[in-house]
Amino acid sequence: MDRPDTFEAPKAPIAAAPAAPPAAPPPRRTMRRRLFAILGLAVLAGAVGYGAYYYLVSANYETTDDAYVDASVAAITPQVQGRIAELPVKDTQHVKAGDILVVIGDADAKLAVAQAEAAYSLARRRVQGYFADVAGAKAELAARQADVKRAEGDYRRRAGLAASGAVSGDEITSARNALDNARAAYTAAEQKLAGLEALVEGHDIDTNPEVLSAEASLDKAKLDLARTVLRAPIDGIVAQNTVQVGQQVGVGATLMIVVPIAEAHVNANFKEVQLEHVRPGQAVELISDLYGSDVVFHGTVEGIGGGTGAAFSVIPAQNATGNWIKVVQRLPVRIALDPKELAEHPLRVGLSMSVSIDIRQ
Repeated sequence: MDRPDTFEAPKAPIAAAPAAPPAAPPPRRTMRRRLFAILGLAVLAGAVGYGAYYYLVSANYETTDDAYVDASVAAITPQVQGRIAELPVKDTQHVKAGDILVVIGDADAKLAVAQAEAAYSLARRRVQGYFADVAGAKAELAARQADVKRAEGDYRRRAGLAASGAVSGDEITSARNALDNARAAYTAAEQKLAGLEALVEGHDIDTNPEVLSAEASLDKAKLDLARTVLRAPIDGIVAQNTVQVGQQVGVGATLMIVVPIAEAHVNANFKEVQLEHVRPGQAVELISDLYGSDVVFHGTVEGIGGGTGAAFSVIPAQNATGNWIKVVQRLPVRIALDPKELAEHPLRVGLSMSVSIDIRQ
């Protein structure tokens, strides 16, 4: 066997090139700068967004959650005293104007009406007697006038015969006295007629003051009888019923209250710094805690209160004493609600509301 001329050594395997070392993480300072830059951009974006929202939206509205439903309630108070005979209603009941709420016992009122009717009839008869007395006084005056004329004639005849001696002095004196008496009786009759005419002068029986006074007393008695039945003055809901059947009540005592929920409005208490651009007639959106944000009420500003609550308090703040601390005050703004929305979603007096007034108008 022939040997090869050259000897080739076995080739060693080629080693793979070492991998590149991983990139070194950025320095901690660089990472912090990036985070601050991101945070700054976020704050800037938030500020720009808030500024845009404020000038485009928020600046056009004044809002408050210090607002409550209110209404001009009707207090039911008796105008006559007595004992409660009937109480056909109860709290939370809906009533219509004219519905009976309370009935007071009317026995005394009926007796008063009967007495007043008798007094009225008596007054008419008495005045009729006045007219009859006037007619009688006129007849009597005519009789006294005839007596005067007869006495004057007798006296003249006797005085004419006195010169001839046919009539004695005593007869003349008697005739003279008879004439004086006749004249005195005529004067008395004349005065009596004048007094009686003064009672009926310028009036007939129906317009005579005595008859009118008795008629007024009768009307008052009938009115008191009618007042034993208390009726609802408005449509609404009965609240604060404080009486029971058989209870004695006096004039002016509050028995219950009728709340006209269909005529409810909202009193919103805004801070004084919020009222610069608030005007009557501006549109308002309201949300009640009762229905939540799913129901939005609409209304209009009716007016702004004439003073703050502190100004009308029982003991107002005395700022002139020197111990004065300025506190931001609130003024009530009255807001009328849409009647249709109020009928669809009734509210109750005292419920909380959130109010937003559009001041762009």
